[in-house]
Amino acid sequence: MTWRTRTPSAGPGPRTRTGTRPSPRRRTAVLTAAVALGALVPALAGCGIRGTSVPVDAGGAPSRVSCKVPADSVAPVPPDSSRVTVHLECSSALAPVERTVTNPKQQPADRLRSARALLDELQEQPGPVEEEAGFVTAVPENLEVSGPRAGDPEGTLRLSARPEDLPSFALAQIVCTFGESAALGRTHGAVLGGPGDGHPQRYPCSDEVRTHPDSVLGAGSDVPGASG
Repeated sequence: MTWRTRTPSAGPGPRTRTGTRPSPRRRTAVLTAAVALGALVPALAGCGIRGTSVPVDAGGAPSRVSCKVPADSVAPVPPDSSRVTVHLECSSALAPVERTVTNPKQQPADRLRSARALLDELQEQPGPVEEEAGFVTAVPENLEVSGPRAGDPEGTLRLSARPEDLPSFALAQIVCTFGESAALGRTHGAVLGGPGDGHPQRYPCSDEVRTHPDSVLGAGSDVPGASG
């Protein structure tokens, strides 16, 4: 900047200058603010905050389901009923759920009657508590189950649709519900056939099937002695 020096004049008058020079105190304040701002930017970056001129909407927090019915919501079992376990879908896997069913008047219930009662429960839509816990069912409402035909392996159950034509999650639900049922022998699997002449196959209720129900379609195996 150019400063105009004071020259004597005939009379008293104010001193005039063409520019302004910051005082040492002002320059110190400006430098201090700049240093503080420079230190703040890395601190914000370290906290995961990215500078942007556009507002960012991160959305709501992801919701999670428990896949478990609270114990205090399970009602006592009436005298003429019993508790059964069915496998429903929750978070792309299978999880057990206890249901209460009315005991058949004819005791003891035969194998087919028990299988039909379990299938009815699988077809039943989850109640409010189960739905809140994240449970759904994929088993078609019009699916039926019948007993074995002549030549079928022991323990065979025939479905009104070919097992391989069912949605994978529905088949996995049926396999694990039948396979883990005490009334059906708890064989950890199910021997299932369809309405046609195809040979029944045994489907396991393994940890892989529970975790990845869609794997059940490739898990079926022939049963020795099946004559179809």
